[in-house]
Parts: sequence; structure tokens; C-alpha cells
Amino acid sequence: MEWTELMITVPAKDVERAGDIAQMVVPYGIYVEDYSHLEEEAWEIAHIDLIDEELLQKDRTKGVVHVYISPEENPAEAAAFLQERLCEEGINYSLDTAGCEEEDWINNWKKYFHPIPVGEKLLIRPAWEELPEAQGRTVLNLEPGLAFGTGTHETTRLCLKLLERYVFPGCTVLDIGCGSGILAVAALLLGAGKAVGVDIDELAVKTAVENARLNGVDSRFTAICGNLTEKVTGSYHIVVANIVADVIIKLTGDVEAYMYPDTVYLMSGIIDTRLDDVLQAVESKFEVIERLEEKGWVALAAKYRH
Repeated sequence: MEWTELMITVPAKDVERAGDIAQMVVPYGIYVEDYSHLEEEAWEIAHIDLIDEELLQKDRTKGVVHVYISPEENPAEAAAFLQERLCEEGINYSLDTAGCEEEDWINNWKKYFHPIPVGEKLLIRPAWEELPEAQGRTVLNLEPGLAFGTGTHETTRLCLKLLERYVFPGCTVLDIGCGSGILAVAALLLGAGKAVGVDIDELAVKTAVENARLNGVDSRFTAICGNLTEKVTGSYHIVVANIVADVIIKLTGDVEAYMYPDTVYLMSGIIDTRLDDVLQAVESKFEVIERLEEKGWVALAAKYRH
């Protein structure tokens, strides 16, 4: 079972933020190469000023974050997660891979991805699997391609659970950072009347449209390629943002422009170490009405303070 190594090269000033994002993908650690303060750190840590010439020749302007993904954890989704989050954070990056051939890690993980129940109402069915016994659950057919969002990641599952609670017949939903479209499509299957998904990644937008078609809800789904809410218009009964803490904090400044007075705002992608930062920003404008947690991840439901 060969693992895939993802190598994310970023400007040295962004290494720490990129590392934080990479840490969201794997629970067992990452490896960071950062030589921007080589001499100072060599002295502070080892009290030496004689450094190997090969190290001295390393590029000081960039850092490399190494992430190791086992095949059953879906390297394709991990890569999509990293790319979407790095773009949302405005970090310039390049992503390289080692280990399996890309064609292998795009497809091999599928044998580990089987139909999974989420919450009380949904059953996520990979499009290549036979339709299982739904046992009264609503089936969401999914072909994630290379976009983030299969329901296997905690942030997505937490959002799906919150959607179950707050979607009502005929409501409108805005999904910011829609990825594969799983949240918008789920909302429509749960009874929403219309959903709009927006993502900075063109591939994600195409995937979301295809998943809406696959589930027969494409006539009620609109996909927009753009950064956050820059191309969004109108008001929505539910706004969902499954992104990262810093972007949620940034969104807090203007997201109410797309809300009704009683809109529910669902936020996920928040690692628990950043929860206080998010709450500090959010609670100035919103009242948190529900919190879900799973394996170090937090999702919030909130309403606008009047």
C-alpha cells in the first residue's frame, strides 16, 4: 500500500499558515522545510555556527510543506482541500506529488469509499457503487472528481448534520466554497427550493454542476466561479461556509448582506485551536445557536444579531 507525498511550496512568509492548513488534512503530522532563518535557528537550537554547505545553498525565499496520505484517505480530496484552502487564503503555491502515479491515487482510493450514512437523514452513495438499501434515508449520489467534499472529512459531515436541522421546504441556500457541491445538493434533496454554490476553482464548479445533475436537482442549482461572495447577489435563508477559520473571520464583515433577518449562518472548517478567534469575530454580529464538534473540528450555527 503505497502512500502519496504532497509537497506544497510557498513563499517563506506563508509557511506557517500553509502548515496550519496542511495540518487540517492529516491528524498524524506534517514535515516542513523552512530555511529562511537557518543560521539563527542553528545557533539557538544546537549552539553551532558551522552549517553544512548543502543546507546553506537551500532557497531561503521559499518553504516546503510535506504531507503524507495513505490511499484509503483519498489523496485526491486531500489535494483539492489544500488547493482550495490555499487559494482562499491568498497564498501563492505549487503542489507536487511523489509516490503513486497521479492516475493511481485519483482512482485507487475509490475502493475504500463506500456508501456512508450521515446524520439522521442522508446516505452518501459514490456514483460507482450499486445503490444500497437506503433504509428510509435520502440518497445523495456523488462523483467528487478532484473537488473537495465527499462526506468522509469531518468538516463536511458536520455541515451536513447542521443542514438537516435547518433546511426547510422551499428555502434558499448559499454555499460559499462549494467544492464538489455536496452541501448545496444535500440541501436541495432535503427540501430547499434553490441553492447557489460559489467556488474559486473552475474544476470544483464543474463538478458541483455535474453532481446536481446526477441527483436531478440541476434545475434548482446555480454554480458561480468566483472568490467568496464577489459575484453573489440576492438574499438566502441559509448561508453555509465550509472553509477555514481565517476566511470565516473575513466573511463576517459582509456576509449579512446576503441574509434575511432570520437567516441561519452555518460555519465549518474550524480547527478547535482557532475556535476562540472565530467566536471573537463572529459574536460581534451573530449569536451562536448551536455547536457541533468531531475529532478536533468545530461547526457553528448562528443567527444575525438585531
